[in-house]
Amino acid sequence: MKVTQEKLPASQIGLEIEITPEITKQTYEQVIKNLASTANIPGFRKGKVPRPILLQRLGTTRIKAAALEELIQDGIEQAVKQEAIPAIGQPQLRSSFEDLINNYEPGKPLTISAAVDVEPEVNLVQYTDLLFQAEEVKYDPERVDSSLEKERQELATLIPVEGRSAQIGDIAVVDFKGSFAKAEGEDETAELEPIPGAEATDFQVELQEDKFIPGFISGIVGMNPEETREIAAQFPDPYANEDLAGKAATFTVTLKELKEKELPEINDDFAQEISDFETLEELRASLVERYQKEADDKTKTNKQEALLTELLKHVEVDLPLTLVEQEVDAMLTQTAMRLSQQGLDVRKLFTQDIIPQLRERSRTEAIERIKRSLSLREVGKRESIEVTPEEIAARVKELLEQYPEEKEVDEDRLRSIVENELLTEKTIDWLLEHSSVELVPEGSLNPSEETEAAESDADVSQTEQENSEPSTTEVTEG
Repeated sequence: MKVTQEKLPASQIGLEIEITPEITKQTYEQVIKNLASTANIPGFRKGKVPRPILLQRLGTTRIKAAALEELIQDGIEQAVKQEAIPAIGQPQLRSSFEDLINNYEPGKPLTISAAVDVEPEVNLVQYTDLLFQAEEVKYDPERVDSSLEKERQELATLIPVEGRSAQIGDIAVVDFKGSFAKAEGEDETAELEPIPGAEATDFQVELQEDKFIPGFISGIVGMNPEETREIAAQFPDPYANEDLAGKAATFTVTLKELKEKELPEINDDFAQEISDFETLEELRASLVERYQKEADDKTKTNKQEALLTELLKHVEVDLPLTLVEQEVDAMLTQTAMRLSQQGLDVRKLFTQDIIPQLRERSRTEAIERIKRSLSLREVGKRESIEVTPEEIAARVKELLEQYPEEKEVDEDRLRSIVENELLTEKTIDWLLEHSSVELVPEGSLNPSEETEAAESDADVSQTEQENSEPSTTEVTEG
């Protein structure tokens, strides 16, 4: 079989495949033989249909099409194997099928044009002496006190309040009903339109302004038990419920009970209550170590991300469509599994109408992920970066000990994943050692993004305590 190769864009190899006259005739005759044994033609038994009758009834075009399908499939497979082409994905026919039928004559040579995707060549223009900036996350000592205070609030005892009105920090038990405020010029005698869901009985709320929509908490401050008050409030804009965004509201609120928090003293007994430590000093030391490590880990992640972003500026690679589509498939599968684990019905979210949109939105990220992976693999290859069997075994053992409840583990697949992760870590570390990174203050590279450190505080206790307050209604949450 004569095969001519041609390099095409998007990491494709074009193939001109010349199929010999013997094969074109042999395949055609075999198709006729197969059809003769299976065709149902009135007046003839299967396998006994005369050739002229078969050709007349089925038509030469149909027979040629059936023979061509075999010639194309077998021809491309043999060409890829003969030329030792490391093809990925399914080959694509570049010739027009209609033209092939018109040009196909059994017993004469036939030329087929096809293309196959191959692994892309990665051209690293530069991967050492890279210069870039990364945000440094510094340990904030105040996080220790904030964390302890949060636990202290969770352990508070509620004491009934007598002889005074409500104030910030109290716990109020209220009945409330919300309605839309009248617009200017609206009939004053008309009944207020209720807000769907904005009604509750014996609702316990902590009087903190950031808990609810503006005006609601401040309206309760100063009320006395058994008092009822009309409170004006304003839904923020934007708001989770777009129908309520920016709307003015009136809440009829009755204060039924008032309590205040009695907070425990932060001492050794407190430390024993919320942790496994015997003393407050030990607990504080543990928190300092944890938050210091979190800051260091975040800084390291920032350096790695900045490095990879800079590296991709110096990489030239022409990605084949097959790799991009495979990565998009993997990303959507991961998303579907994550949503399913959260109890969501994936079939309702991933409809036939929305899937094409999701694929298109995922394409840019998929391309970047592939480029990162290929670039790191190329660096590892050039610098002979390897992972030892002992390192792989140690990490696998560590993971199996961390998740002993996982009974059905494919250890071969786990080793493969671990090897890839360790190799990636080693390659990134090597690149960082051979690059120059300037650490800049947190938030300086992305000033519009809020720092997440305060939001990531982990609870000190071994098991997370449930919020003692009832869940709020959608319309009153801030």
